[in-house]
Amino acid sequence: MGSDHYFSSQPSGPEVRRPLRVTLDGRERDLVTSGGIFSPDGIDKGTVILLDEVPSPSPEGNLLDIGCGWGPVALTMALKSPAARVYAVDVNERCLALTRDNAAALGLDNVTASRPEDVDPQLRFDTIWSNPPIRIGKDELHALLLLWLPRLAPKGTAWLVVQKNLGADSLQKWMAEQLGSGYSVSRHSTAKSFRILKITRSPEDS
Repeated sequence: MGSDHYFSSQPSGPEVRRPLRVTLDGRERDLVTSGGIFSPDGIDKGTVILLDEVPSPSPEGNLLDIGCGWGPVALTMALKSPAARVYAVDVNERCLALTRDNAAALGLDNVTASRPEDVDPQLRFDTIWSNPPIRIGKDELHALLLLWLPRLAPKGTAWLVVQKNLGADSLQKWMAEQLGSGYSVSRHSTAKSFRILKITRSPEDS
């Protein structure tokens, strides 16, 4: 599969949907998937580790999934935190449609899937989960993270899963430098070939 799903709002090739059975939040779920997206045949290794390693998201407020694909992260957040509002963002319209339809299939009315520019810029997020699209390139990845990480709410936390051999340690250092003293950036854990990076925003001065 090519990498156009990282960049294109409309991926090449016809959309042919097919059933997908996966385990989310401890139960098997019957969903749909399609070609022209990231990891169309199931939950990729990095996302599995993210979902296994990080604590539950905030039970309320606004939650964010950066690069939602067909929806495994956003759907898990919504299942775990039904009182929260989950925002799933992607540049790929096919991903957004799949996430919306998969949320509807699970009866989740607390998921909003949209392009990044359609998210209210005033929103602040209590929890961010992401398997960020490292392969879009360093400049694009940095721009993406600087778009969303500064939108953590006070005391909010972001959790990112990044492969060690794709620059997890250098990315951790870069985020600490860019975000500055109002944020704590640390390595939460290492699992197989992946790091879980934790970014926490300090409480704002009263």
